This record gives sequence, C-alpha cells and structure tokens, in this order.
Amino acid sequence: MRKYSEIQIFHTSSQTDNTHADFIMSADTQYIKTEKSNITTITEFILLGFSDVPQLKWFLFGMFFLVYLAILMCNSIIILVTRMDPALQTPMYYFLNNFSFVEICYVTVTIPRMLMDICAPKGNISLLNCAIQVWFFFTFAGIECLLLTVMAYDRYVAICKPLLYALIMNHRVCVQLVAASWVSVILVVTAQTYQIFSLSFCGSNRINHFFCDVPPILRLACEETFANNLAIFIVSAVLIMVPFLLITVSYGKIICSILQLSSAGGRSKAFSTCSSHLTVVVLYYGTFAITYIRPNPNASEGVGKIVSLFYTVLSPLLNPIIYTLRNKEISAALSKLPKKLLT
Repeated sequence: MRKYSEIQIFHTSSQTDNTHADFIMSADTQYIKTEKSNITTITEFILLGFSDVPQLKWFLFGMFFLVYLAILMCNSIIILVTRMDPALQTPMYYFLNNFSFVEICYVTVTIPRMLMDICAPKGNISLLNCAIQVWFFFTFAGIECLLLTVMAYDRYVAICKPLLYALIMNHRVCVQLVAASWVSVILVVTAQTYQIFSLSFCGSNRINHFFCDVPPILRLACEETFANNLAIFIVSAVLIMVPFLLITVSYGKIICSILQLSSAGGRSKAFSTCSSHLTVVVLYYGTFAITYIRPNPNASEGVGKIVSLFYTVLSPLLNPIIYTLRNKEISAALSKLPKKLLT
C-alpha cells in the first residue's frame, strides 16, 4: 500500500510530464494504464487561420475569394483551349491540361475551407476531416510535382531528340506517365497520412494555420514524433527534391542542345517553349522546399503560415497566367476561342 501511495504522489507532482510513465511502469503497470485512460484525447482541432487580424477579416475574405475565382477561371480556360484547339493536341498540352485540372482540385482543398473559417467565429474541424484534407492536399501537391517532372521530360525529348519525339511520346506513353504519377503519389500519401493520424493528440487542439498542415499537427501529438518528422522529410525529398533534380538534369541537357543550334531564331523559339514551365517549377518547388525540407520544421508557426500562402494561393494564381502570357500558341488559341464558342 505504501508503495502504491508513493507512486500516486509522484504522479500528482509531475502530472504535466508525459514521460512519467517510463519511471513507474515497472512498479505498477495496471495503474499507468488507468491513468493514461483519463487523458483527454482530441477529437477535433481549431484552425486559428487569420483570427489574429480580425480587422482585416472582410478584406482577406474578398481577396482570397477573388483569387479563388481567378484560379478556377484561368485553369478552366486552359483546359477548354487545349481540348478544343487542334493545334494544341500534343503531349506538351496534354500534360498541361492534366496539370490545370489538378491545380483546380489542389486549391479547392484549402481555399473554400479558409473562406468559411474567416467568416465563422470558430474554425472547428474534426480529426477525420482534418485527415481527409491532409490526404487530398498532399495527393494533389505530389501529383503536381510529378507532372512538372513529366513535362520537363517531354521538353527534353522534343528538343534533344526531335526525330524520335513522336515515337517516344506517343499517346499511350503520355497516359501511362500521368497514371503512374497518380498511383505512386496516392500510395505514398495514404501510408503517410495513416502514420500521422495514428498518433494520439492531447492538450491544446489549436492549430495556428489556415488548413490542416502536417508540421503544426505533429506539434499537438502526445507521443514522440521524431520518426514521423523523419518520414515526412524522406517523403518530401522523394516527391520534391528527386523530381527537382530530374528537372534540373533535363534542363541542363536542354540548354546544352539549344546552345548548339546555329540559328538565333531557333534558339529563341526553343527557349520560349521552356521558359514558362521553368518559371513555374522554380516558383512551385521553391516554396514547398522551404516549408517541408528544412532542419527544424517546428521553428516558426507564423513564418510557416505566411510561406504556405505562396504555394497554396500565389503559385496557383501565377501558374496559368505564366503559361498563357509566355506561351504564344496558347495566346493564339485564346484569341480564336470566342469565335469557336459562338459558331
């Protein structure tokens, strides 16, 4: 009895220390299980979003709402143009068509929820809905990364192996590349999401973010998250850095091939077909790498939230603009679109 009382006193004096179980497990295992069952488990999170700037509430709502409409409209136009114009029925625009579709899905995962939370007094989200948002967000983000890699490979074959382009990049190969991107990302993200939400969450349920992002979620876990952070780093490296390295290698060979062209006009045309894609790659991969591949992902919630705006809002807004303004073929197709729709 005395032994039990000492254990109970020790537990009371160190109630906030999650490591007390390690010290008394050998003394009274059954007692630890009873105490652990009394821990309040989180069943929902509260997304704080931009509640720290209530004076900007309606300004932010209006701005993000207009940005969301612009992203939907611009990407929908690209999908429509690449499907309707016969001149754009090439592998390059087939991939761009898929990329625009994924972009619409990608922003729809976060922005509508963010708009709702700006208006709502409290941004409650259940654990299940949070897991679903994480799964969809990283699925579409990962697919975009791989599609950008596939598009770089397409430009490499077109410029470095023009005589074999039609043979290598036939329709069947294009479909297989897109399908492989979807399947591989879904498998990886499903395993990663299950690992994250198998953790126990206790204590504070407030997430200082506008969507369920992984780093702030892991900060709320009751358990050790080193393995989870390591897994996130590895998955991020596979889905971000490996594709980025492949893109870099592709463009290194593309630049070497372009510089060997004797015609200045040929070099200019070759560069113009790659410049828009390269700009999107730098913008997209750069912001993702800053957030998910860094030594200490728990460094600053405020900075992480601001950086997230770049790859969840700014980058999807700029991508279709870059492709339409810097691509002469799409610009020409856009000028003919109203006549085609009216006839």
